[in-house]
Amino acid sequence: MNPSSPWWSPSRHADRRPILTTRNRIKAAMRGWLAGEGFTEVDPAALAISPGNEAHLHGFATEAIGNDGEGRRMYLHTSPEFAMKKLLAAGESRIYAFSHVWRNRERGALHSPEFTMLEWYRVGEGYEVLMADTMAFLRLAARDAGAGVLRFRDRVCNPFLEPERVSVAEAFRVHAGVDLMASIRADGSTDAAVLGAELDRIGVRRAGDDTWSDMLSRVLSEKVEPKLGMGRVTILDRYPSAEAALARKVPEDARVAERFEVYACGVELANGFGELTDAGEQRRRFEAEMTEKVRVYGESYPLDEDFLAALEIMPPAAGIAMGFDRVVMLATGAPRIEDVMWTPVP
Repeated sequence: MNPSSPWWSPSRHADRRPILTTRNRIKAAMRGWLAGEGFTEVDPAALAISPGNEAHLHGFATEAIGNDGEGRRMYLHTSPEFAMKKLLAAGESRIYAFSHVWRNRERGALHSPEFTMLEWYRVGEGYEVLMADTMAFLRLAARDAGAGVLRFRDRVCNPFLEPERVSVAEAFRVHAGVDLMASIRADGSTDAAVLGAELDRIGVRRAGDDTWSDMLSRVLSEKVEPKLGMGRVTILDRYPSAEAALARKVPEDARVAERFEVYACGVELANGFGELTDAGEQRRRFEAEMTEKVRVYGESYPLDEDFLAALEIMPPAAGIAMGFDRVVMLATGAPRIEDVMWTPVP
């Protein structure tokens, strides 16, 4: 195969096709599993009022022109989350979607501006059950790929082993030597000066205007993430509340939230929550995120008022988003995300 040939070159497509048909088998197996669990597949619209209200998520904007010729700014969604939670408010209880989603400013071996997300929700269930769901999917993927393990470059992870479950605070202590909780107050607010002193002590660079969140992200990406999911899957649990804009706080400790991420081979595969259903608190968090977005990027996104209204009647639920392409990558050993896409983004 000549990697410089376009993906639609017949000879290159012939080499790519086994991975792409494996992708189809994995998707079919996941759909079958979800059907067996009583889930209903839904198909959320991609055009949205807001692409999401997290400071460091970047949407693709477009203009919807009405019959009167007037334009209206809209966005391609970065996740089907808002639409799916509206369906929970409407009365659905177990739903899932394989959705194409779009995120700007993201391109690399593990990132594509357009990719496929598997997102699913369970009403009336705790977020721990999503951890078991995710493990079932990773095992299905490994089996259907015929590999039995997950692989990224020279890293290997066996999804059939019991996963490691560790809190963010414990992972920072073990892998970076950082006392993260010392920088989080009892109400969940954060102290950048305390965390900055920790970074200085361990020799991690930082800028003078770094926020607490900036510094957390740097330690996570440089010191912690590369150590996760080696040999067996890691479930990184109990994120600080300040890093969980859509998750509810842990009842017994407001410093942390019911948010977890799943890692294999140092690669983040899924992000799950015990969902926040307090519309007032959600509005305050979104407004804070958009204030930060203006500070850093000079822009913000509107709030989806329908979504906030739906939260008023949405029942307690747990939800999770999984990067489907990444799971296929690791199951097939593909080195780049484009290798597992039928038609990569130009």
